[in-house]
Amino acid sequence: MAQTDIETRDAEKLPPSALVGEIERTRANLARTIDEIADRVTPANVVKRTTDRAKERLNEVDPLIGGAVALAAVSLTCYVVWRKLRK
Repeated sequence: MAQTDIETRDAEKLPPSALVGEIERTRANLARTIDEIADRVTPANVVKRTTDRAKERLNEVDPLIGGAVALAAVSLTCYVVWRKLRK
């Protein structure tokens, strides 16, 4: 069972208003957590983070190596398109 901030034996000593307050705080924390998770897995945010990481990595690469990789990627893309059009 999950641990809570209030132990069962302590809950018997607390007034109902304190329990209601604790439940509301727990709900607010849960809602905040769910919002953060939803924000992390939103496709637009995933794409943005991935793009940002790729840009950071490209900035760290030697320009000659980066240019060679870009040229290879463009060449491969052109080849694939040419093959598709040829069929």
